[in-house]
Amino acid sequence: MDSALTVHRLTFAFTSIYHYLFPQLTMGLALYIVVLKTLETRRADPHYGRAARFWARIFGLNFVMGVVTGIPLEFQFGTSWATFSRFSGAVVGQTLAMEGVLSFFLESVFLGIFLYGEGRVSRRVHTLSAWMLCLGTWLSGVFIVATNAWMQYPVGFQVDGGNLQLESLGALFTNPWLPWQYLHTMAGSVVTASFVMASVGAFYLLAGRAERFGRTVLRLAVPGGLAAAVAMAFPTGDGQGKNVARYQPVTLAAMEGLFETKQGAALALVGQPDMERLRLDNPIEVPRLLSFLTYNRWKAEVKGLDAFPRETWPQNVPLLYYGYHIMVGLGTIFIGVLGLSALLLWKDRLFAMRPALWLLMLMLPFPYIANTTGWMTAELGRQPWLVYGVLRTAAGVSPNVSAGNGLFVLLGFLGMYALLGILALFLLAREIEHGPEPTEAAEGGR
Repeated sequence: MDSALTVHRLTFAFTSIYHYLFPQLTMGLALYIVVLKTLETRRADPHYGRAARFWARIFGLNFVMGVVTGIPLEFQFGTSWATFSRFSGAVVGQTLAMEGVLSFFLESVFLGIFLYGEGRVSRRVHTLSAWMLCLGTWLSGVFIVATNAWMQYPVGFQVDGGNLQLESLGALFTNPWLPWQYLHTMAGSVVTASFVMASVGAFYLLAGRAERFGRTVLRLAVPGGLAAAVAMAFPTGDGQGKNVARYQPVTLAAMEGLFETKQGAALALVGQPDMERLRLDNPIEVPRLLSFLTYNRWKAEVKGLDAFPRETWPQNVPLLYYGYHIMVGLGTIFIGVLGLSALLLWKDRLFAMRPALWLLMLMLPFPYIANTTGWMTAELGRQPWLVYGVLRTAAGVSPNVSAGNGLFVLLGFLGMYALLGILALFLLAREIEHGPEPTEAAEGGR
């Protein structure tokens, strides 16, 4: 790795992928904590409050890890990507600052009230803290996704003195790229939280521990996860796909492995991109479906990679293609698994069917893989641009940080994050092993 650009890209890719393991769970869990706390208030049943506190402790651990791994990302803008920061900092700095000043403090303050304020504040304030925690968490998603949406489809700026200046803050939040990307991202976080909760609930039922807690968790996570998984496919996935077709058509061609422009383009379910012969090997295709999904017409023309100059193609077409298809494939599996689980739940058979519980428990890592490949699709698809159509990635790197220095930093992150990962897994496993509060555990199967 003698290229500083390659090292800096790898470092940011590694740290951002690692960081997002934590926020994707907290954003989804925040919604379920609100539901549990509201159920406690409405039904006057402390069982739901104990469940909310259990998941709030899991939330807290992930929140801390998200903060620890998120701060280095922003520092990299000033170290590895100083040219990008100088060029576009007046724009992206707005949303990143709002995320830190507004969302972070909203989350941290009300998380503290929720975890440590029970008995010290009124029930109404304690319930309100759950709602405000959720608001802060989801508002954080707005600011971060707005930043990325601007990099995907830049709006509301002008060039002044060789750098970008923000013309309209409102344009950042009315960016046509933002709504579908944000909703798709948040649906993905709910899917992750649903599978984590369902996995833990299934574990307790299989172990014969805290069975009421396990049943409550499954009653929430299975239908909630199914709704979110369906929403990821339609309308949010469909809407985001149409955004790509409209604003980044070359990205769509690479995602779908479409090398030639075609009318009535087929949708490739599987295949292997051959970059030497510029074709898709061994494809299994559904005729004309890509045209219909993209333009709502069976015979619509879909531009292939041959319609664009080679220098504008995404730089790693095979990785983009595989990442996109892994995301879509796992999303389809999620709908199937959660749909089957919802059917068993409706028939009151899920809690006693051990194979189904094992399946839910073993699904735990897959939403993380799906969310990771989803973000890889977004970021690989934008290349070779940092700011699409405005600033190329190669032009945004810091000119004074060598490949050797960058590699030293990357190795440091690899070691430090490995230790943090071990610590996080240990703490989470200890929390799950401890289970809900003693009163909850004593309720057993009641």
